[in-house]
Amino acid sequence: MFAIDLGDGAQLRTLEPWQAEEFFAHMERARETVDPWIPWASVSHDLHSARNTLQRYADKQATDTARLFGIWLDGVLVGGTMFVSFDVKSGVCEVGVWLEPAGRGRGLITRAVRKLIDYAFVERGMFRVEWICRPDNHASSNVAKRLGMSLDGVLRGNYVHQGVRYDSEIWSVTAPEWAR
Repeated sequence: MFAIDLGDGAQLRTLEPWQAEEFFAHMERARETVDPWIPWASVSHDLHSARNTLQRYADKQATDTARLFGIWLDGVLVGGTMFVSFDVKSGVCEVGVWLEPAGRGRGLITRAVRKLIDYAFVERGMFRVEWICRPDNHASSNVAKRLGMSLDGVLRGNYVHQGVRYDSEIWSVTAPEWAR
């Protein structure tokens, strides 16, 4: 099976529809802390919808437009990272993440995203990797900073969650910056 060692008992692996039960159990543990930031957390509310979420990403992976990976810590799914979008023609992709409380404070997200950025630039020849988060999601913006990303700007009121509009920060790093 595809697995990348992240150290300290953690692995980065593909997350696929056949893992829906494990993903749903993880969402149940993570929902309260993940839902405000990741829109599909609230739509993965039962086994069927969790499988549908994973299938949507499997379909996008088949068309080379997105990918979904899980982060396992000591054999337990505790979070993940993804290419929210992956546009080879333009050379631009977006990375997103989530993590349940059991995985926090270990640097798992930073290590996992570093692997995805390396893949995007080195293996796929992408030019720009973006990171989008709400300004009040300090944990997320801190990861972007640790990865050497620059804050490009803020999109005002572009993200709606439970009927409330939020701003989004756009962070990015380009291949030449990453190679330094």
